Amino acid sequence: MKHLISSLLLLSGLTSFAQGTKTINQSGNPIFEGWYADPDAAIFNNKYWVYPTYSAKYKEQVFLDAFSSDDLVKWKKHPHILDTAAVKWANKAMWAPAIVQKDKKYYLFFGANDIQSDNEIGGIGVAVADKPEGPYKDHLGKPLVDKFHNGAQPIDQFVFKDKDGQYYLIYGGWKHCNIAKLNKDFSGFLPFEDGSTFKEITPDNYVEGPYMFIRNGKYYFMWSEGGWTGPDYSVAYAVGDSPFGPFKRVGKILKQDAAIATGAGHHSVIINEKKGQYYIVYHRRPLTETDGNHRVTCIDEMKFDAAGNILPVKITNKGVKAQKVK
Repeated sequence: MKHLISSLLLLSGLTSFAQGTKTINQSGNPIFEGWYADPDAAIFNNKYWVYPTYSAKYKEQVFLDAFSSDDLVKWKKHPHILDTAAVKWANKAMWAPAIVQKDKKYYLFFGANDIQSDNEIGGIGVAVADKPEGPYKDHLGKPLVDKFHNGAQPIDQFVFKDKDGQYYLIYGGWKHCNIAKLNKDFSGFLPFEDGSTFKEITPDNYVEGPYMFIRNGKYYFMWSEGGWTGPDYSVAYAVGDSPFGPFKRVGKILKQDAAIATGAGHHSVIINEKKGQYYIVYHRRPLTETDGNHRVTCIDEMKFDAAGNILPVKITNKGVKAQKVK
């Protein structure tokens, strides 16, 4: 009973926190209720979508939810778009979904089981659906990446589409990051010219959570630093001329604010090219929380200076203004 009362109080506090900052024209932070982390954001069919990790104990992380919005303010929850019932090899720690649309299909890449060695079952999987809200089914019946390569734990996957249409998997925990060339149906990989499959592109201070986008012909590579349960969790970036780098760390652009929240990190970026707008979607820990899993999903503007450097993001309680895709 004590546990139930405690849980209700926590949920009540979270609800008031969200409603206290949201208005009809302002998203507020967090953008939706619940403990969610590692958000991957996308635009499909003139809607904004966010695919986060359900932030709980590993054994309770057996499903993924999604959220959609027309304006970044009102969010609709799509529960259990994928769960371990549809992925027979997964049994815990479903983490950091990465979404991509290709050939009228939606592919959801995810980590599962938090494997600690090559002798365990798990790694990075792929699920597929006909709609962004699913339901998703296991694409391969086994993990896409189930081993450690170049020291990288197979977690924290991101799918990057290059200018020539080639898709790459960029991933890695344990302070190592790899890039691999995906084949056409995302069932495996194509070797590089030198015969290798996994190339390491780890920049200085990298820990996990890679993300990449192109702006004005330059490749912006972003990642998370610090410990995910600590206040020092943060986001840094580098710039290169190709998805393979080399990437020299520029500096941090997202971190805690002692007046707002701690543990700001593991992000993605919404890019509205027509309007030239960039939003960083990330998780953080409310100041009232000490449980490492009590993380919420937030959004703030991300801006650049005249030289193309990412300006430090100011994390806020108000979030961003209402904005349609078109």
